[in-house]
Amino acid sequence: MNRAGLVFAGLLAVLIPLSLLAGRVWIDPLSAKGASATLILMELRLPRAVLAVVIGGGLGAAGAAMQGYLRNPLADPGLFGIAPTAALGAVASFWFGPLLPPWIASWSLPAFALAGAALAMALLALIAGRSLSDGAAGAGGGIALFTLAGLMIASLAGALTALAITLSPSAFALSQIVMWLNGALTDRSWNEVWIAAPLVLVGLGALGFAARALDALTLGEEAARSLGVDPRALLWLLIAGIGLTVGASVAVAGIIGFVGLIVPHLVRPLTDRMPSSLILPSALAGGCLVLVADCAVRIAPFVTELRLGIALSLIGAPFFLWLLLRLRRGDL
Repeated sequence: MNRAGLVFAGLLAVLIPLSLLAGRVWIDPLSAKGASATLILMELRLPRAVLAVVIGGGLGAAGAAMQGYLRNPLADPGLFGIAPTAALGAVASFWFGPLLPPWIASWSLPAFALAGAALAMALLALIAGRSLSDGAAGAGGGIALFTLAGLMIASLAGALTALAITLSPSAFALSQIVMWLNGALTDRSWNEVWIAAPLVLVGLGALGFAARALDALTLGEEAARSLGVDPRALLWLLIAGIGLTVGASVAVAGIIGFVGLIVPHLVRPLTDRMPSSLILPSALAGGCLVLVADCAVRIAPFVTELRLGIALSLIGAPFFLWLLLRLRRGDL
C-alpha cells in the first residue's frame, strides 16, 4: 500500500469509531451502557457506518478507474449510464413490487436495481465492446464510442425514470420514488450490507486487475496495444468493476453522486498519478468521504434528516465548477 493508502486507511480507522457516537442522540463512550445503547450502536449505527464505507469505497475506486480509462479528470462513473439505469430498475420496483408475493416484494428494490445495472452493463458491452474487438473504432475511437454509448444509456434511463415518476400509481409511491432517488443511508440495516459488500468487493477486484492496463493506456491506445493490452479484456473488466460497484451502491442507497469525481482529485497529489496507485487509495478516501457526509447529515439541525445524495451534490457541484476553472487555466 502506498503513502496515500496508509493516510486514508488511518483516517478511516479514526472516523469509524467516531461515527458510531455521532447522531441526534450522542453517545458518551465512557457511559454507554445498557441494552438501548448496545442496540443503537450494533443494529443502527454500525451497519450504517459499514455501508457508508462500502458504498464510498466502490464509488471512489470506480471514479479513479473511469478517469484513468478516459484520460479525463472530469470523468465520473455516472457517464457509464449504469447508475441511472440501476435507478430506473429501482423505480420499476415501486410499480411492480406490490404485485409480487410478500417474501419476494421485500427484496424487490435491490433486485430490480441490480437488474437495471446488469442491463446497462450488457448494453455497454454490446455497443462498445463489438467495435473494440473488431478493431473498427480506430485509435481513440473505441473510448469515444464507449463514452457516447454511456451517455445515450444515461439519457434514455433518465427519460424513462421521469416518465415513471410522472405516471406514478399513487401519491405515496411518488413520494417514495423521489425520496429514494435522492440517496440516503437512513434506516439501513445489516441486510443491505450483505447485499452490497460482496458485489462491491468483486467489483474492486475487477478494477484492481485492470489497473496495470490503465497505466499502459496513459501512453496512448496504440502504445498500450503494443505493450500487450487487450482493449476488449480491459473494457470487460471496467464494465464489470464499475457495474458492480455502482450498481450495488444504487441498489441499497439510491443515487449518491460526485463521490467518484471528487475523491480521485483528493488522492492524486499524494501519489505518482498513475491509475494503479490511485484505485485503492481512492476506495479508502471514498469511504472516508461518504462516512463524514453521513455523519454530517445525521447531526445537522433540520426537522428531518437531510438526504445524503443532496448533501454530496451541494459539495460536489462547487467542486466541479472549481475543476472546470482549473481546467480552463491549464492546471489539470
